[in-house]
Amino acid sequence: MTKIAVVGPIPRDTIKTHKNEIITKFGCITHPSIALGKLLKEEGQVIPITNVHKKDHSAIEKVLSKYPSIITSSLSSEDDQGTVISLDFIDKDNRKEKQTAFMKPILPKDVKPYLDVDAFVFIHITDFEVPLQTLTYIKEHSEATIIFDAHGPTTCATVNGNRLRKFWVEMSQWLPYIDVLKMNLEESQCCWFKKEYDISEMTSYNKKDRAHLDEMADYILQYQTKQFYVTLDDEGCMLYQNGTDRATQKTFIPSMKMENVIDTTGCGDSFAGGLAYGLIKYNDPVKAGQFGNVLGALRTQGKSFDVFKNQKETEKLVNEFYAD
Repeated sequence: MTKIAVVGPIPRDTIKTHKNEIITKFGCITHPSIALGKLLKEEGQVIPITNVHKKDHSAIEKVLSKYPSIITSSLSSEDDQGTVISLDFIDKDNRKEKQTAFMKPILPKDVKPYLDVDAFVFIHITDFEVPLQTLTYIKEHSEATIIFDAHGPTTCATVNGNRLRKFWVEMSQWLPYIDVLKMNLEESQCCWFKKEYDISEMTSYNKKDRAHLDEMADYILQYQTKQFYVTLDDEGCMLYQNGTDRATQKTFIPSMKMENVIDTTGCGDSFAGGLAYGLIKYNDPVKAGQFGNVLGALRTQGKSFDVFKNQKETEKLVNEFYAD
């Protein structure tokens, strides 16, 4: 039986979309947990590991318990410390963020009961939520693949609740414990930086710049990391991995285009879930990127979790869109 643990917050989100619609729902690891729950309905278990507010616990459990493969006993409200987020979209890809409550970090004791899983998918949204000691503990005690989203270590929350980008200066300390690293283009620019900047260079930057990616991939793949994925908004994603001669192999995986984008919240989270499914089921990094793209695209198609499809329908979408 396949077992996938999804680790991170389940925030109570209030979202103002780029079409000025207001959506309230539970976010972050809820997206990949439910997507995987539908994919693994007959074949496995999905274990969301998170800390939540006591007042949200039963509502979150009710949402997740609709999917028989999701194990809700991994939710904890013992410390009554969860996450609350407000998102105000400027356009379909850019938003202003406020955080008004902060999840208790996920520690080794929280993952200890689940060390027999096939993969841990870490999707945290702020830098304090998952400490390095949790990854080192897993590496010491488990054979599970660690899939890691860089959104957390490249994001901080200020005392005013503003959520801002930050440099992931200590990335090299984490890489020996990450098997699969995933990030978007903007986050990649927080991970690959100059030795020193002129002040004038730090007033603005080109969020679409990709010139650094190949060199950054060479650096990342020197460590434990086997695959490095960079998502490129609605274009798709770039996969970097070591080839047979240890030279970096680069593969572009185009997105499944969607005409009517309703809500992009959770696209990156859903992508990470698709990676886990493709890597564990097929042991195929390219196919994993295809599943990531398809789950991310499906996420844009509505306000609810009904956008995700069952295994048969999802496999059909992937096979048809990426047919040779």
